Amino acid sequence: MALLELKNVTKYYNNATPALSEVSFEVREGEFVSVIGPSGAGKSTLLRCINRMIEVSGGEIYFDGVIASKLRKRDLRKLRTKIGMIFQHYNLVDRLTVLENVLHGRLGYKSTLAGVLGRYSEEEKKQALEIIKLLGLTDQVYKRCDQLSGGQKQRVGIARALVQNPKMILCDEPIASLDPNASKIIMDHLRNISREMGITLVVNLHQFNVALKYSDRIIGVNKGMVVFDGAPEDLSAEQISDIYGSESGDLIIEPGEKNAS
Repeated sequence: MALLELKNVTKYYNNATPALSEVSFEVREGEFVSVIGPSGAGKSTLLRCINRMIEVSGGEIYFDGVIASKLRKRDLRKLRTKIGMIFQHYNLVDRLTVLENVLHGRLGYKSTLAGVLGRYSEEEKKQALEIIKLLGLTDQVYKRCDQLSGGQKQRVGIARALVQNPKMILCDEPIASLDPNASKIIMDHLRNISREMGITLVVNLHQFNVALKYSDRIIGVNKGMVVFDGAPEDLSAEQISDIYGSESGDLIIEPGEKNAS
């Protein structure tokens, strides 16, 4: 059964070229889906439409049995507790500690006053600390986030998403600002979250070789349209060219990249 379904989703920022054009696909529970494509293809717009950070211009988005694109304030707030979000530039409060930033993932469950006052239960704090340990950040738990490396900050972002107890996590270019070693650590954590926790992941990636290694499924986007939707092993050089256009000349599939563990 599909957890997420997009039907003919279109997004205009003006009356000219659409950022998304008639985008339709389904994502099953527990699936790890990578969305790949060149810069400006519409990947970030797509993720932000799914969780209603921006509104669609046309079409429908269904999530967990409801029409997400038509929900009002209270119901939308409830829906967002089920959808975690991880950002390229972390979106953390640098002056706060790792633990405080992670607990912000619980704000969707709080009244405005409780959120402002930072009122969290002992159970919430215990869960946050367990997730922080899982992500290898125990030694940093009381450090301010402006004292962390980029890879550590992104792990804090993952922990903040996990403490929501989400059904799905959207990741917008989670490794674009990281070096190769930190990128591998982040992608390994995301794969474990998918496999061991059964959480659905939709991950925007510019690097198709990373998508080949980690994904159950790849969706290729170019100029706001889906030009590929299939298994990593089905992605051919010709289809890579369709996805990346003029950028594809610099992209080479290395031996062993497909289906790498």
